[in-house]
Amino acid sequence: MIKLFASDLDGTLLNLLHETDRTIRDAIREVTASGAHFSVATGRTMRTSQDFGFSGLACEAVCANGSMVLGRDGSLLRHVDVDPAVLEEMLNAFPQIPFECVGLEKSLVRGSQEAYQAGYRSEGLLKQLVANIVLRGMRRDQASRVERLFDQTDADVLTGPVCKVNCRVADEGLERELHAFLAEHADAIVNAPFNPVMFEMTSAGVNKGEAVAWLASYLGIREDEVAVYGDGGNDVVMLERFARYRHAFVTHGATPAAKRAAGQAIGSCIVHAVPRHMLATVRTQGRVGYDR
Repeated sequence: MIKLFASDLDGTLLNLLHETDRTIRDAIREVTASGAHFSVATGRTMRTSQDFGFSGLACEAVCANGSMVLGRDGSLLRHVDVDPAVLEEMLNAFPQIPFECVGLEKSLVRGSQEAYQAGYRSEGLLKQLVANIVLRGMRRDQASRVERLFDQTDADVLTGPVCKVNCRVADEGLERELHAFLAEHADAIVNAPFNPVMFEMTSAGVNKGEAVAWLASYLGIREDEVAVYGDGGNDVVMLERFARYRHAFVTHGATPAAKRAAGQAIGSCIVHAVPRHMLATVRTQGRVGYDR
């Protein structure tokens, strides 16, 4: 019996416009009404479990690639920080990169907004269009909050905990140097981006799979009672972890690595494959004899 459903957002749970809609919201309501839990499992940063169109829903959230876990009430259940010594070394080694450093309350960008956005502009018109659609979806339910502070100094960044570091590097030589730095510090920091042109760095050992397993344990749920859904590079470890129970699924647009990790494709996000699969599961198994 599945007692916890955990799903990636973009390309997986969300619709073509990278937003929630009535079908998605109604499915989550029915899942949680059955006594099961639903959790977002995303590389995005969430400040509450109600962000990105999930307001009014009883959701947990595994976010920032697993470095932050939020409860249904929006409380921060767990966070795992990047080693500040390694972070400082990386900032010093690459002064020209506008790293986005995700803190517990705000994201601090070491550089200007223009420099930060330059990485998106380097990808071509089609990818820029997709990025703009994603960003529009990410602003949903967050219009009243400032999520990023630009022009931050290294001292600003190093003041508090940093759970995740994001960047896009347009210069190929600089990109190689950053990959080499990460290889030299693999025992402390790991890069698991959704898109290979990005860097999404967390503390070594932190990933969506480990965080979903932690959340399941926190809720008193066994790992074989968890179903996960994904489609990208930062979902691979999560999919592999739960594929051993045959409870890992990808959408049709998934990367080859994600498809291999899960072994099971269920359809496209365009036709709400994940909400439909969750509903079919809970309707087949009936009410979960457990709730927390």
